[in-house]
Amino acid sequence: MSAPKKTARRSLLVTTAVLSSLALTAPLSYAAPSPSPSDSPSGSPSGSPSASPSGSPSATPPARMSSVGGERLGQAGTQVNLASGVPVLPKDLTARSWIVSDAESGHVLASHNAHWRLPPASTLKMLFADTVLPKFPKTEKHKVVPSDVAGIGAGSSLVGIKENETYTVHDLWLGVFLRSGNDAVHVLSQMNGGIDSTVKEMNAHAEELQALDTNVISPDGYDAPEQVSSAYDLTLFARSGLQKKDFREYCSTVSAKFPGETTKVKKGKSKGRTTRGSFEIQNTNRLLSGDSDVSVYPGIAGVKNGNTTNAGATFTGVAERGGKVLLVTVMNPEKDEHNEVYKETAKLFDWGFKAVDKVQPVGELVPPKGSAPASGQPGTSGQAGGAEDGGASSEASSKPVASATAGGRSGGIGIALSITGGVLVLLAGAAFLVNRRWPLPDLVRRRTRP
Repeated sequence: MSAPKKTARRSLLVTTAVLSSLALTAPLSYAAPSPSPSDSPSGSPSGSPSASPSGSPSATPPARMSSVGGERLGQAGTQVNLASGVPVLPKDLTARSWIVSDAESGHVLASHNAHWRLPPASTLKMLFADTVLPKFPKTEKHKVVPSDVAGIGAGSSLVGIKENETYTVHDLWLGVFLRSGNDAVHVLSQMNGGIDSTVKEMNAHAEELQALDTNVISPDGYDAPEQVSSAYDLTLFARSGLQKKDFREYCSTVSAKFPGETTKVKKGKSKGRTTRGSFEIQNTNRLLSGDSDVSVYPGIAGVKNGNTTNAGATFTGVAERGGKVLLVTVMNPEKDEHNEVYKETAKLFDWGFKAVDKVQPVGELVPPKGSAPASGQPGTSGQAGGAEDGGASSEASSKPVASATAGGRSGGIGIALSITGGVLVLLAGAAFLVNRRWPLPDLVRRRTRP
């Protein structure tokens, strides 16, 4: 049994015992609102301006947006509960959309146009990785053929994959995460049955994650008509991906060696033989690798950046400080300054770590559909535990825990549920308390200090 599952079950037993003894006095826990029944399958209210995704969004957010995660998240503008002791938000934020959330509890601490459907650029590669990464062992090898790298958009970011060369899956994922290589994405997509098949799977996985603002057209995030996502959805992708060990490893790697071309030796005793060199690639996430005007952010551990003509600069980052793990997504800062997306992200991280224990959340990061409580309790905010790599998705691995805590018809919980109606209500609250957390086991925090 994994440590996260043990922790979740121990927490459940303790919570159950406490609630059984305080059945008539303990207050109920607050659950985030479920998605509005008026939402269309696309995740936007039927008939709203955001219901039809576009590669060239309007200059202002639609008046009505999806309410997944809470009604306030569907409102335009900045959403935050300022009160005594809560630090004020940075005043020089220019991003079209952003969101600050607790990666483990799922609490949304503050947001700005969280559900505005915008072009995602290469941050969409987080969904690509979360969808495809579990399918291939990292040691599997693949020889690249011309069709593998066909159809890559002009001006795409490339890691430098060459036809007729052989790469491991590990090499390819390093190319995806460090250099945001569209060539690596296309090779992995072809291994996965082709571009169309991969896009279909990504859209299905986005729906499973309840990322209903997202419409995938190209798996690499390259600008395409009707390809959109939102700051809220990108945060869901990051949170789901971080449940996977390999995802955490790749997104936190600062630099690595990537295989070069095979060449023939022209001189010496080895003349006529072939040799293959390598070259260094560095992560383009500047909060992880640093730059001339951006320092490495303390506690940073990933996740993914992007930049295209339609999307502008986009970024989702995860960082840890004092036992708290926060996710920040920033989309398209209007301020035209070098590395502005990272500067605004850093400011939001700074605010979030100061506010996390003081501010009342404005919404929640919803769990995947597959982890919803069997008893139909109000939406939880995550899962207890989380699968590692090896073919099992994080949401699948958490189902037994959700069933045991929320479905509760066996063992001590079943007995407790049969005592009184008051205990039943309180145990439903206990199930929410356990299920709402989604721990990030063994979160990689290597090379996170300047």
